[in-house]
Amino acid sequence: MSYTPPAIREVNIIRYVTPLREGGSLPAIVDADDDFLYVAKFRGAGQGTKALIADLIGAELARAAGLKVPELVLADLDESFGRTEPDEEIQDLLKFSTGTNLGVHYLSGAISFDPVVNQVEPLMASKIVWLDALLTNVDRTVKNTNMLIWNQELWMIDYGACLYFHHSWDNWEQQSQSAFANIKTHVLLSQASQLDEVDAVLTKIITPELIATVLASIPDDWLNGHGTPDEMRQVYQAFLTQRIAASSTFLNTAKDARAGTI
Repeated sequence: MSYTPPAIREVNIIRYVTPLREGGSLPAIVDADDDFLYVAKFRGAGQGTKALIADLIGAELARAAGLKVPELVLADLDESFGRTEPDEEIQDLLKFSTGTNLGVHYLSGAISFDPVVNQVEPLMASKIVWLDALLTNVDRTVKNTNMLIWNQELWMIDYGACLYFHHSWDNWEQQSQSAFANIKTHVLLSQASQLDEVDAVLTKIITPELIATVLASIPDDWLNGHGTPDEMRQVYQAFLTQRIAASSTFLNTAKDARAGTI
Protein backbone atom coordinates (compact mmCIF):
# COMPACT_ATOMS: atom_id res chain seq x y z
CA MET A 1 0.00 0.00 0.00
CA SER A 2 3.03 2.28 0.03
CA TYR A 3 2.80 5.30 -2.24
CA THR A 4 5.48 7.79 -3.26
CA PRO A 5 4.19 11.17 -4.47
CA PRO A 6 5.64 12.45 -7.74
CA ALA A 7 8.35 15.09 -7.62
CA ILE A 8 6.93 18.56 -8.25
CA ARG A 9 8.56 20.14 -11.29
CA GLU A 10 9.64 23.77 -11.54
CA VAL A 11 8.68 25.93 -14.54
CA ASN A 12 8.93 29.58 -15.52
CA ILE A 13 5.83 31.56 -16.45
CA ILE A 14 6.45 33.17 -19.85
CA ARG A 15 3.01 34.56 -20.74
CA TYR A 16 -0.04 35.71 -18.82
CA VAL A 17 -2.95 34.48 -20.95
CA THR A 18 -6.20 35.42 -19.21
CA PRO A 19 -7.58 35.87 -15.69
CA LEU A 20 -10.16 33.45 -14.30
CA ARG A 21 -12.44 35.96 -12.67
CA GLU A 22 -14.76 33.35 -11.22
CA GLY A 23 -12.06 32.69 -8.63
CA GLY A 24 -12.05 35.07 -5.68
CA SER A 25 -8.25 35.06 -5.58
CA LEU A 26 -8.02 35.92 -9.30
CA PRO A 27 -6.10 32.89 -10.61
CA ALA A 28 -5.13 32.97 -14.27
CA ILE A 29 -4.30 30.79 -17.22
CA VAL A 30 -0.59 31.16 -17.98
CA ASP A 31 1.87 29.73 -20.47
CA ALA A 32 5.08 28.19 -19.13
CA ASP A 33 8.47 27.44 -20.64
CA ASP A 34 7.64 23.71 -20.86
CA ASP A 35 4.99 24.51 -23.53
CA PHE A 36 2.04 23.69 -21.26
CA LEU A 37 -0.77 25.88 -19.97
CA TYR A 38 -1.39 26.12 -16.23
CA VAL A 39 -3.89 27.68 -13.90
CA ALA A 40 -1.64 29.87 -11.77
CA LYS A 41 -2.49 30.39 -8.10
CA PHE A 42 -0.65 33.54 -7.03
CA ARG A 43 1.14 34.12 -3.76
CA GLY A 44 0.08 37.78 -3.89
CA ALA A 45 -3.64 36.95 -3.67
CA GLY A 46 -5.75 37.57 -0.57
CA GLN A 47 -4.87 34.42 1.41
CA GLY A 48 -1.21 34.61 0.44
CA THR A 49 0.95 31.52 0.50
CA LYS A 50 -1.34 29.73 2.99
CA ALA A 51 -3.80 28.99 0.18
CA LEU A 52 -0.94 27.62 -1.95
CA ILE A 53 0.24 25.41 0.92
CA ALA A 54 -3.27 24.05 1.48
CA ASP A 55 -3.74 23.47 -2.24
CA LEU A 56 -0.48 21.57 -2.57
CA ILE A 57 -1.04 19.40 0.51
CA GLY A 58 -4.66 18.65 -0.38
CA ALA A 59 -3.96 17.85 -4.01
CA GLU A 60 -1.06 15.52 -3.29
CA LEU A 61 -2.94 13.64 -0.55
CA ALA A 62 -5.89 13.30 -2.94
CA ARG A 63 -3.55 11.87 -5.55
CA ALA A 64 -2.24 9.40 -2.97
CA ALA A 65 -5.83 8.40 -2.21
CA GLY A 66 -6.31 7.41 -5.84
CA LEU A 67 -8.27 10.46 -6.97
CA LYS A 68 -7.51 12.19 -10.26
CA VAL A 69 -5.72 15.51 -9.74
CA PRO A 70 -4.03 17.67 -12.39
CA GLU A 71 -0.25 17.88 -12.16
CA LEU A 72 1.08 20.60 -9.88
CA VAL A 73 4.17 22.65 -10.64
CA LEU A 74 6.11 25.37 -8.89
CA ALA A 75 5.74 28.30 -11.27
CA ASP A 76 8.27 31.13 -11.09
CA LEU A 77 7.05 34.62 -11.99
CA ASP A 78 9.60 37.26 -13.00
CA GLU A 79 9.22 40.75 -11.58
CA SER A 80 8.85 42.22 -15.07
CA PHE A 81 5.36 40.74 -15.60
CA GLY A 82 3.38 43.39 -13.75
CA ARG A 83 4.91 46.34 -15.57
CA THR A 84 2.95 46.09 -18.83
CA GLU A 85 -0.39 44.81 -17.49
CA PRO A 86 -3.07 47.50 -18.10
CA ASP A 87 -5.50 46.22 -15.46
CA GLU A 88 -4.42 47.79 -12.17
CA GLU A 89 -5.83 44.99 -10.02
CA ILE A 90 -3.97 42.33 -12.00
CA GLN A 91 -0.86 44.53 -12.13
CA ASP A 92 -0.79 44.71 -8.33
CA LEU A 93 -1.41 40.97 -8.03
CA LEU A 94 1.50 40.17 -10.33
CA LYS A 95 3.74 42.69 -8.60
CA PHE A 96 3.20 40.99 -5.23
CA SER A 97 3.52 37.51 -6.74
CA THR A 98 7.12 37.71 -7.92
CA GLY A 99 8.84 34.43 -7.14
CA THR A 100 7.43 30.94 -6.73
CA ASN A 101 3.70 30.42 -7.28
CA LEU A 102 1.59 27.29 -7.71
CA GLY A 103 0.63 26.05 -11.16
CA VAL A 104 -2.11 23.49 -11.85
CA HIS A 105 -2.09 21.80 -15.26
CA TYR A 106 -4.88 23.33 -17.35
CA LEU A 107 -7.46 20.76 -18.42
CA SER A 108 -8.56 22.24 -21.72
CA GLY A 109 -12.22 21.59 -22.48
CA ALA A 110 -13.11 20.44 -18.96
CA ILE A 111 -16.56 21.28 -17.64
CA SER A 112 -17.66 21.90 -14.06
CA PHE A 113 -19.12 18.97 -12.15
CA ASP A 114 -22.90 19.27 -11.95
CA PRO A 115 -24.41 17.27 -9.05
CA VAL A 116 -27.78 17.19 -10.83
CA VAL A 117 -26.33 15.64 -13.98
CA ASN A 118 -23.22 13.78 -12.80
CA GLN A 119 -23.30 10.82 -10.43
CA VAL A 120 -20.25 9.55 -8.54
CA GLU A 121 -19.97 5.91 -7.53
CA PRO A 122 -20.04 5.34 -3.75
CA LEU A 123 -16.40 4.36 -3.23
CA MET A 124 -15.04 7.45 -4.97
CA ALA A 125 -17.60 9.72 -3.28
CA SER A 126 -16.60 8.26 0.08
CA LYS A 127 -12.91 8.89 -0.58
CA ILE A 128 -13.61 12.51 -1.49
CA VAL A 129 -15.82 13.11 1.56
CA TRP A 130 -13.36 11.40 3.94
CA LEU A 131 -10.40 13.38 2.62
CA ASP A 132 -12.27 16.69 2.76
CA ALA A 133 -13.22 15.93 6.37
CA LEU A 134 -9.59 15.16 7.17
CA LEU A 135 -8.44 18.40 5.57
CA THR A 136 -11.34 20.47 6.98
CA ASN A 137 -12.26 21.57 3.47
CA VAL A 138 -15.08 24.13 3.69
CA ASP A 139 -15.34 24.58 -0.07
CA ARG A 140 -16.89 21.60 -1.84
CA THR A 141 -20.57 22.41 -1.77
CA VAL A 142 -23.41 22.42 -4.30
CA LYS A 143 -22.67 26.09 -5.01
CA ASN A 144 -18.95 25.48 -5.54
CA THR A 145 -18.05 21.85 -6.19
CA ASN A 146 -14.39 22.38 -7.18
CA MET A 147 -14.55 19.31 -9.38
CA LEU A 148 -14.28 18.98 -13.14
CA ILE A 149 -15.35 16.44 -15.74
CA TRP A 150 -12.54 15.94 -18.25
CA ASN A 151 -12.34 13.08 -20.75
CA GLN A 152 -15.44 11.64 -19.04
CA GLU A 153 -13.59 11.34 -15.72
CA LEU A 154 -13.88 13.21 -12.43
CA TRP A 155 -10.95 15.47 -11.52
CA MET A 156 -10.36 17.22 -8.22
CA ILE A 157 -9.22 20.86 -8.12
CA ASP A 158 -8.67 23.67 -5.64
CA TYR A 159 -7.86 22.59 -2.10
CA GLY A 160 -6.95 26.15 -1.13
CA ALA A 161 -9.74 26.42 1.46
CA CYS A 162 -8.47 23.44 3.45
CA LEU A 163 -6.52 23.42 6.72
CA TYR A 164 -8.14 26.59 7.94
CA PHE A 165 -6.40 26.20 11.33
CA HIS A 166 -3.35 27.83 9.74
CA HIS A 167 -5.14 31.16 9.39
CA SER A 168 -5.14 31.55 13.19
CA TRP A 169 -2.46 28.98 14.10
CA ASP A 170 -3.07 29.30 17.85
CA ASN A 171 -5.41 26.35 18.41
CA TRP A 172 -4.17 23.83 15.87
CA GLU A 173 -4.05 21.01 18.44
CA GLN A 174 -7.70 21.50 19.33
CA GLN A 175 -8.67 21.70 15.66
CA SER A 176 -6.78 18.50 14.90
CA GLN A 177 -9.40 16.71 17.02
CA SER A 178 -12.42 18.58 15.65
CA ALA A 179 -15.49 16.79 14.33
CA PHE A 180 -15.82 19.13 11.33
CA ALA A 181 -19.57 19.68 11.27
CA ASN A 182 -19.30 21.53 7.93
CA ILE A 183 -19.14 18.14 6.24
CA LYS A 184 -22.96 18.21 6.27
CA THR A 185 -22.85 20.66 3.32
CA HIS A 186 -20.59 18.44 1.18
CA VAL A 187 -21.91 18.01 -2.34
CA LEU A 188 -21.18 14.24 -2.39
CA LEU A 189 -22.23 13.33 1.13
CA SER A 190 -25.43 11.59 0.04
CA GLN A 191 -23.43 9.29 -2.25
CA ALA A 192 -20.68 8.49 0.28
CA SER A 193 -22.02 5.18 1.57
CA GLN A 194 -18.63 3.44 2.05
CA LEU A 195 -16.98 5.72 4.59
CA ASP A 196 -15.96 2.92 6.96
CA GLU A 197 -14.30 0.96 4.15
CA VAL A 198 -12.47 4.06 2.94
CA ASP A 199 -11.32 4.94 6.46
CA ALA A 200 -9.73 1.51 6.84
CA VAL A 201 -7.81 1.94 3.57
CA LEU A 202 -6.80 5.60 3.62
CA THR A 203 -5.53 5.62 7.20
CA LYS A 204 -2.96 3.09 6.00
CA ILE A 205 -2.06 4.97 2.81
CA ILE A 206 -1.72 8.48 4.26
CA THR A 207 1.14 7.65 6.60
CA PRO A 208 3.39 10.03 8.55
CA GLU A 209 6.12 9.23 6.01
CA LEU A 210 3.89 10.22 3.08
CA ILE A 211 2.84 13.43 4.81
CA ALA A 212 6.48 14.32 5.50
CA THR A 213 7.37 13.79 1.84
CA VAL A 214 4.54 16.08 0.70
CA LEU A 215 5.50 18.75 3.24
CA ALA A 216 9.12 18.64 2.11
CA SER A 217 8.00 19.77 -1.36
CA ILE A 218 6.60 23.07 -0.03
CA PRO A 219 9.01 25.94 -0.82
CA ASP A 220 10.60 27.43 2.28
CA ASP A 221 9.53 30.94 1.34
CA TRP A 222 5.86 29.92 1.46
CA LEU A 223 6.35 28.97 5.12
CA ASN A 224 6.67 32.20 7.06
CA GLY A 225 5.24 34.08 10.00
CA HIS A 226 4.96 31.23 12.50
CA GLY A 227 8.51 30.09 13.15
CA THR A 228 11.07 28.63 10.79
CA PRO A 229 9.96 26.64 7.74
CA ASP A 230 10.90 23.38 9.44
CA GLU A 231 9.00 24.34 12.60
CA MET A 232 5.91 25.07 10.50
CA ARG A 233 6.26 21.77 8.66
CA GLN A 234 6.33 20.05 12.04
CA VAL A 235 3.00 21.66 12.97
CA TYR A 236 1.38 20.59 9.69
CA GLN A 237 2.81 17.11 10.23
CA ALA A 238 1.46 16.91 13.78
CA PHE A 239 -1.96 18.29 12.78
CA LEU A 240 -2.48 15.76 10.00
CA THR A 241 -0.99 12.82 11.90
CA GLN A 242 -3.12 13.49 14.98
CA ARG A 243 -6.21 14.01 12.85
CA ILE A 244 -5.75 10.67 11.09
CA ALA A 245 -5.16 8.93 14.43
CA ALA A 246 -8.51 10.32 15.59
CA SER A 247 -10.29 9.78 12.27
CA SER A 248 -13.26 8.17 14.02
CA THR A 249 -14.26 11.64 15.24
CA PHE A 250 -14.75 13.19 11.80
CA LEU A 251 -15.87 9.86 10.34
CA ASN A 252 -18.73 9.54 12.80
CA THR A 253 -19.73 13.15 12.18
CA ALA A 254 -19.90 12.48 8.44
CA LYS A 255 -22.02 9.37 9.05
CA ASP A 256 -24.33 11.30 11.36
CA ALA A 257 -24.67 14.01 8.70
CA ARG A 258 -25.61 11.35 6.14
CA ALA A 259 -28.25 10.07 8.54
CA GLY A 260 -29.59 13.58 9.04
CA THR A 261 -28.94 13.66 12.77
CA ILE A 262 -26.80 16.82 12.67
